[in-house]
Formats: sequence, C-alpha cells, structure tokens
Amino acid sequence: MAHAALAPEKTDFKIVPTGALPIIAVVYIALIVSVGSNKLWALDFFHVVGGGLWTGIDLFLGFVIGPILGRLSIPARMEFSKKFMPMMLVIMPTLVIMTLAGGWQLARHQDFILSSDKHHPWVVASMIVVGIMATVALGVLEPANIAVLFELKKERPNGEIIGRLMKRFLYTAGLTGAMQVATLIIMTRIATL
Repeated sequence: MAHAALAPEKTDFKIVPTGALPIIAVVYIALIVSVGSNKLWALDFFHVVGGGLWTGIDLFLGFVIGPILGRLSIPARMEFSKKFMPMMLVIMPTLVIMTLAGGWQLARHQDFILSSDKHHPWVVASMIVVGIMATVALGVLEPANIAVLFELKKERPNGEIIGRLMKRFLYTAGLTGAMQVATLIIMTRIATL
C-alpha cells in the first residue's frame, strides 16, 4: 500500500485551456474593432501592451524559467509543463498578433511606412527583427509547445523527448528575448525622433 502512495499520480489536463478562450476571443474582437476604427490610442494600446507582454514573457522564460527548469528532475519538468504549456499555447500567439497588427496599423496611421518619413529606416529595422521573432515564435516555439503537450498526453510520456523539446522551447524563448532588447532600442529611438 505504501508503494502505491509513492507512485506519481496520473493527472489529466487539456492541451487547449478552454476556460481561457472567451478572454482570448474578447482580445481578438477588441483588436479587430481597433484596427477597423483606426483610432490612434487603441492601436497604440494593442501594440504597446502586446509588445510589452511578449517582451517580458520572452525575457522571463529565457533567462529565469529556463535555468530553473534545467536543474529540475524530469518528473518535475513534466509536471510544470502540464500546467504551463497549455496557457502558453493561447497566450503567445495572441500577444504576437496584437503586437504585429497594432504596430502595422500604427505605422500606417502615422505614415511611418512611407519611405520619405524620417522614421522609415527604423520602422523597417523593427519589422525585420519582429518578423524574425514572430516566425520563431509561431514556427518553432508553438510547434515545440504542441509536441510537448501531445507527448505529455501519452500513457507513458518520454521524459527525454519532453526535455529536448523544452530545451528547444526555452533556448528559443531566450533568443527571442535577446532580440526583444533590439526591438526596445529601435522602438525607443522611433519614439524620440
């Protein structure tokens, strides 16, 4: 009986946290209304809030959570991932889309995308850096996230596979976090021109 008490309890979890979907839907609807209305404050809000949260999460994942997870046992990593990764599945794409949509509309609204505008070179630099980050976030981070979640759903999850995928997820988040610093430099330069 004591042996059964020591066995890890199998916990079930949802790959997509359905409780978060109504909140995400409200964010997307508000973003669409903001883009449609082309109101400067609303566009700035979505761009700054989305970018700020995206930056903060990337830096926190890459430089705080990553090193901590690297020192945890595989069962502890798996337990953390079951709770953490489903939320990241809905949060990160939302922040990326908020940032990109708000930023593009803001640049368009203020004519920063015109080659004659003094902000244009900085906006192009920002678009290149953010384009790379968005590609990494949606093309590398999200697939790794989904692969971890499907592996965790298996009857006998492979801890080594999860460990490799989590390392890829965290190293990539760290890389995008470092790129976020470049974005902050560019954005503050645009704001002060």
